This record gives sequence, C-alpha cells and structure tokens, in this order.
Amino acid sequence: MKFTRILASIAAIGTIGLTSFNAYAQETIKVGLVAPFSGPFADYGKQMEGGIKAYMKQHGDKVAGKKIEIIIKDTTGPVPEVAKRLAQELVVRDKVDFLAGFGLTPEALAVAPIAEQAKKPMIIMNAATSIITTKSNYIARVSMTLPQVSAPMATWAVKNNVKKVVTLVADYGPGIDAETAFKTNFIGGGGQVLESIRVPLRNPEFAPYIQRIKDAKPEAVFIFVPAGEQGIAFMKGYRERGLAEAGIKVIATGDLTDDHVLPAMGDAVLGVITSFHYSAAHDSAENKTFLKNFADSNPGGGRPNFMAVAAYDGMHAIYEVSKKLNGKIDGDQAMAALKGMKINSPRGPIMIDPATRDVVQTVYIRKVEKRNGEVYNIEFDKFVDMKDPGK
Repeated sequence: MKFTRILASIAAIGTIGLTSFNAYAQETIKVGLVAPFSGPFADYGKQMEGGIKAYMKQHGDKVAGKKIEIIIKDTTGPVPEVAKRLAQELVVRDKVDFLAGFGLTPEALAVAPIAEQAKKPMIIMNAATSIITTKSNYIARVSMTLPQVSAPMATWAVKNNVKKVVTLVADYGPGIDAETAFKTNFIGGGGQVLESIRVPLRNPEFAPYIQRIKDAKPEAVFIFVPAGEQGIAFMKGYRERGLAEAGIKVIATGDLTDDHVLPAMGDAVLGVITSFHYSAAHDSAENKTFLKNFADSNPGGGRPNFMAVAAYDGMHAIYEVSKKLNGKIDGDQAMAALKGMKINSPRGPIMIDPATRDVVQTVYIRKVEKRNGEVYNIEFDKFVDMKDPGK
C-alpha cells in the first residue's frame, strides 16, 4: 500500500517535483568524491572526507551563493572498474560539477577518460603516479607524485654518506615511480643500489623480503609502501629480524610513517628518516588552524594525514574556481582557473603548475621523534619548489 501511495504522489506532483529538482540543481555545486571507504584502503576515503569536513567547517558550505553538495562513492579499492562505473553515475545521473578524491592510481587512471569526455574537472587528492595528469586535460592534482618525494630522499641520503642501499617498493605505478626516481638520483650521486625488491600491492608478506634485505647488508633500505597497515607490518618485521641491530637504517617516503597510524607504530619507528610534503607537526598558523578544524569536525577521527590535507586543499581549489566562475562551472574555464593557482596550505605554499596541472611544493626531510610523549615526523631539512621530476 505504501509503495502505491508513493507512486501516486509522484504522479500527482511530477511536474512540480521536476521544477523543484531543476531549481535545486541550479542552486548547488556538486562534488563527486570517489575513493575507497571500505576494504583494505578504507582510511584513504575517511581521511579525505575528514579533510573536506575541516575545510567546510572553516569556510562554510556555500560558495558563490550556491550550496556545496558532496556525493560520496565507495570504490572498495583498488578496483578500477568500480571507480569507472561510479564516476559514470556521478556524471550522467548526479550531474556533478567536479570529480574528486582518487586514493589509488589504478582508479584515477580508469576515470580519466570519463573526465576527458564529459569535460569535468577532476581533482586528484592522493593518487601519485606521474602519468595521471597526462591522461586527461581536465585533471589537476593537489596531492603529490612519488618521484616528487622520492628524488629528494636519494639526494639527501648521498649527501649524508649513505652509499649502499636496497630498495623495496609496492609493485604498482607509484611504487615503480618511487623506485625509479630514487635510483636515478641515488646512482647519479654516486650511490650503489644492491638490490631492488617489489612486493604485491595487496597483503604482502614481508618476512622473506626483510630477510633478503638483511642478507644484502646495505647501509640503508629505501621503502615505499602505501600508507597505513603495511608500514606497521614492515616495521614490525624490521625490528623482529634484527635489521636495526645489523646497522641497516630505514629511509622512506612519508607513507611509511603516515601521521594517522604513527601513534600506533610508537617507539618502533623512532629515528626513521622520511621525505614528504606534510607532517602533522608542521609549524605554521595554517596547520594549527587545520588541525583544530579537523579535530572539531571529526570527533574521534585521530590524527589527520597527508590525504586529509590534500582534500582540504582540493576543496580550497574548488571554492576558488567556483568564486571565479560565479558558481557556473564550465570544464574549460575551471581548468583555466586552476592553472597557476596558489594556495597557502597547512603544508606550506603550493601551486598548480600551469604546464602540467601538477602540484609544486616543498618536500621536507623528517625524522621520527618524540614530542610531549608522542611520536611525530619532525622536519629538519627541505627542498623548496619541487616539481614532479617524472615529467
């Protein structure tokens, strides 16, 4: 009976409803957030959503006289075909003005042709393979690329008398990018790579790889694994198998000591050196404001990480574009507004490179230390205005 009544009501108010829907659509700017919210990378989506909430708490949910509507889609990632289907739904059915999110490279690459065909601005808030922005003229990235943060680590290591390393990376686009950029700078600076190990993206068993590292007897191991549980698993094996006692240092991209999971890693990661574009311990007024708004809008959400910051900055970019276009989002005009855009981010100043639509930013060298009884990535050196060396 209820179902019949609903149908009858829809029939009776169909014309009014359609008019109201169209009016509502004209009064909103829709952002389709495509990311994993369940599965092994669920924290990626949650961190992005947390960063978006923090920005909207600080700046409100309206821009250019229109309400911002976030439509969340869970890829369960990394599942490219699901990401593609969800993006198609967002474009065709939901008629979004922006596509955003994309925690993982395979999903971003799957959606790129949709953004290109539909002329929808696509804001990358994490996926870090260099090639992504080349796959559509409608992609801009506010996060990072793996070469951008890996190359400085190699340069710093050589300058600080690390001459022999083993590399260990996840076997997919970002990992291969990280390995390539690190090896290029490290070997170019006179270092020697004793062995290059690639591990599966999903659920790698680190024990045999850690033993190979120990047997190779390097001065350090360079690591890239996706942020989250894999970093905890690797460091557990590193300690258990005595690599620290053997004098093998850990140098890595900041994914290994991800701010969100760092408290759970505890003393096991003290002294680890990483290169990255954001630390929750970054000392700036913008970061203090971000941390407060993140905590206020995500009770119990823990410490925000680099994905939360990229989502926060991604929303900043979306708001700026919307203001410039007076709420009327056109794909080509939106991309023109994004090119060269400068943002005072919680991580420091960033810019969208007008030539590549990739982010230009400072990359920091950090060491895990204790501050007030808690472990943090403490910045002590930096490489300013880093572009993606992979392009």
